[in-house]
Amino acid sequence: MNGNILLNGKKRRLDHGVFSYVTQEDVLMGTLTVKETIQYSAQLRLPSNMTKQELNKIVDNVISEMGLEDCAENLIGNWHLRGISGGEKKRLSIALEIITKPQLLFLDEPTSGLDSASAYFVVQILKNIALCGGRTIICSIHQPSSEVFALFDDLFLLSSGEMLYFGEAKMAVEFYADSGFPCPTRRNPADHFLRCINSDFDDVTAALIGSQRINDIKESSGSLVYLPTAAECRVRLIQKYKCSKHRLRAKARVLELANIKDVVIKESGGSQATWLKQLCTLIKRSLKNMSRDFGYYWLRIIVYIILSICVGTVFYDVGTGHNAILARGACAGFISGFMTFMSIGGFPSFIEEMKIFSKERKSGHYGVGVFILSNFISSFPFLVVMSLCSAAITYNLVKFHPGFFHFLYAAIDLLSSIAVVESCMMLVACFVPNFTLGLVIGAGLLGTMMASAGFFRLIPDLPTVFWKYPVSYVNYMSWGLQGAYKNDLIGLEFEGIIPGDQTMKLKGEVIISSVLGFSVKHSKWWDLGVVIAILISYRLLFYIVLKLKERALPVLHTFYTKKTLQHLSKRPSFRKTPPPFPSKRHYNVHSLSSQEGLNSPLH
Repeated sequence: MNGNILLNGKKRRLDHGVFSYVTQEDVLMGTLTVKETIQYSAQLRLPSNMTKQELNKIVDNVISEMGLEDCAENLIGNWHLRGISGGEKKRLSIALEIITKPQLLFLDEPTSGLDSASAYFVVQILKNIALCGGRTIICSIHQPSSEVFALFDDLFLLSSGEMLYFGEAKMAVEFYADSGFPCPTRRNPADHFLRCINSDFDDVTAALIGSQRINDIKESSGSLVYLPTAAECRVRLIQKYKCSKHRLRAKARVLELANIKDVVIKESGGSQATWLKQLCTLIKRSLKNMSRDFGYYWLRIIVYIILSICVGTVFYDVGTGHNAILARGACAGFISGFMTFMSIGGFPSFIEEMKIFSKERKSGHYGVGVFILSNFISSFPFLVVMSLCSAAITYNLVKFHPGFFHFLYAAIDLLSSIAVVESCMMLVACFVPNFTLGLVIGAGLLGTMMASAGFFRLIPDLPTVFWKYPVSYVNYMSWGLQGAYKNDLIGLEFEGIIPGDQTMKLKGEVIISSVLGFSVKHSKWWDLGVVIAILISYRLLFYIVLKLKERALPVLHTFYTKKTLQHLSKRPSFRKTPPPFPSKRHYNVHSLSSQEGLNSPLH
């Protein structure tokens, strides 16, 4: 059973109607303050020609309207940052949607998870917005208290997809009483309404009656009394409403509104800012989020530095002896394989970022291309720091091929490989928005790339079908590894099997082709170019997938809705039931207003 509540504001002409929706879950960026969150949302959606003073005035007004002054400078909070309360988060979610002053605001259970005081304050604010802002507010409500219920103007009751009541909230008590289900004087009307029509537990109740754990038969004045089930109450209420004055009044009002010609509802595109303003705003917001979230990049940078020191000391000053051939190959393989594999640690942050993108994209805050570009630009400085620190430590400790440009190539090669892994994990997050499952799938994909990269099994020895063609050719790790080999080995000479024998010197080119199994027909810059091309391909694929999801999801939702309705139609509570009260000669129908209003007439 869903209880949908309507708050009506002042009547006005909707010349530029804007529709906003507040989800039940508060999807917020925990590293930002309340004021920063509202400011960035305003910059993404309000016209770009607004001055900074005008924008700040709007933000301050929204903060004041939602009663968020005391926590305006507080962080929202995440896994390692203590933040604001649940009620403040809910008010912040509402504040983000009223920035554009929508005439129609939808809310999905805005009081869920809140205590009675917070729930009352949230609904009171919504009431003020409706009355003072000239807006219509529609929300589904979760277990409202009597004080909260008294704030609503109109009530819309649904049960199993059928309308039970639509009209003034205060008249619902009279409607229930006329239908034979008066509300006890000391009971919350909302609780009484739901109890009468929620038939989900009728089967459970019947089973308990059958086992004599509860008794549905009561005695009153020496006669047995039958108490109706919720399904029977629902049938009577549906029949009563179909011929009630409330239905006629609602139908007449709908026809009246349909015939008004001067009401123009024009759906807004969601944002009035230019794409450049959106891009700059997203970059600033992402940079602030990444710099404040310790687990996004800082922790990985620390781990990379520690791991680089470990690798550098294990392969310290590897030299150019005969044994150094395999040692250099193993070190380059570890760096190109395992150290890029470590970027999978950013997946939890990608999941949170995708949730925020999904919410803001549905509201039309910005486009897919702007989001992908801003994400890459904002993450690039951190990737540079990560790759430069790792390359500087390993290159100097291991004593790879000397020269600044060789070091620069190694850093760029590692940077490109890490960026590819991040792009791959964002693609996984797009398909699998689940932390555990996404990590497993991502690790499996990277493990497959590692197996076919040419280190554990040489490229010429790979099975030709599938593994060599096409997997090794579309594997970023394969191209990054052979580029690293060429950068380090070409130009160096290594001792042969017999130490000190100058005639048996082995050139780096020979080692690459004969020992490591890579071709030297193209340069290392070609290999680096392929890695960058794979990076761009992943980003383009990410863009295509997001666009396809936008087009496919409505179709899937329609299909799912049809299947759900078919399933619901088979439920006993959804089918036509017999008359509300079965005729049993030895039972008298019990008056639902009995017990002096102290107890519920139903179990």
